[in-house]
Amino acid sequence: MSSGPVKLGIIGLGRWAHVLTRAAKKSDKLEIVAGFNRSAEKRESYHRDTGIAVYDDLKVMLADPSIEGVILTVPNEQHLPVAAEVAAAGKHVYTEKPIASTLEEGLQIAALERQHGVTVTVGHSARLLAGIRLMRAAIDSGELGTVGFIEANFSNERALELTPQTWRWYNHRAPGGPLSQLGIHMFDLVHYLGGDIVSASSTSSKLSPVGAEVDDQSMTLLKFADGKIAYVGTCWTSPGIFAVRVFGSKGLMHYEIDFGVWDDPDQIHKSSSLYIQRGKDGFAKREVLAEPESDMFKAELELFAESCRSGKPSELSAYNGNVAVACCYAALKSLSEGGKHVPLADIYQASNQKLAAQGQKVA
Repeated sequence: MSSGPVKLGIIGLGRWAHVLTRAAKKSDKLEIVAGFNRSAEKRESYHRDTGIAVYDDLKVMLADPSIEGVILTVPNEQHLPVAAEVAAAGKHVYTEKPIASTLEEGLQIAALERQHGVTVTVGHSARLLAGIRLMRAAIDSGELGTVGFIEANFSNERALELTPQTWRWYNHRAPGGPLSQLGIHMFDLVHYLGGDIVSASSTSSKLSPVGAEVDDQSMTLLKFADGKIAYVGTCWTSPGIFAVRVFGSKGLMHYEIDFGVWDDPDQIHKSSSLYIQRGKDGFAKREVLAEPESDMFKAELELFAESCRSGKPSELSAYNGNVAVACCYAALKSLSEGGKHVPLADIYQASNQKLAAQGQKVA
């Protein structure tokens, strides 16, 4: 196997493929060498903008022995069939988050590791933000004391822009509206910061005047195995925000970024807000912390490249990707049951039963 940069392919050549390709070009650990899309127009646009070779036949691209892994930026409902084809060709899999539209499909993607001897990486890049890493370090060092509560909010104005021509208008494609589209990012973050999640309860509302099928306000409470709790809020009718707070017995930390520069993560540190408030000190005595420069997209692709070479999953694992999906579906089930707490174990059990009924064995 080559000792140079890991050579990667990419499937799905829309906007996000361009974002990840820009990130890849900043790294000396990996190189995107080939792309595929069924649309000739997208193939031509991608090649014109990046100079990377494109294929009109996926099987031909996957037959290239120099390609060690493949990045998937296809729609969520295509993650499983495309990942299965990539894994069957002996290539390692990177798929954008969520890992899949349903937990059943996410579990099947996770099973590809065992079935084909490859690794699966899921692009939950937000946990790689420098401010989030500093929060985790403060938790691990005991600087915040015993953590009892985490709150996370990811909101924007999307519901004010929906039309029947947009896929997010429909419940079957964007269940829970911002719950599944924004909340899933924060479910992964609070799992990373807080540990094992055991149950979820949720409430929602619809306030946008456009008349979409989906709800546009969502609040979910999560309970952890050690007793701490977390709040995940999403609003689709407000100016954008991406913020996380961790509350401990010795201090709290607050982190907020300007989502307007999300596509250029090496610029996030210039406009983010990060502080720690200690002991009984009031807000006025908070200590503002400098966030170091980082690039979460470059970092996630380098983790994928490392998995391609080592054959070992990274923290951006299929397991962690499925926890975020399970939180989402526990919250959706809670909505249908009047807001009661739904154990994640019940969601996993139901998904495994569905797979067993289909003759699928993933565990």
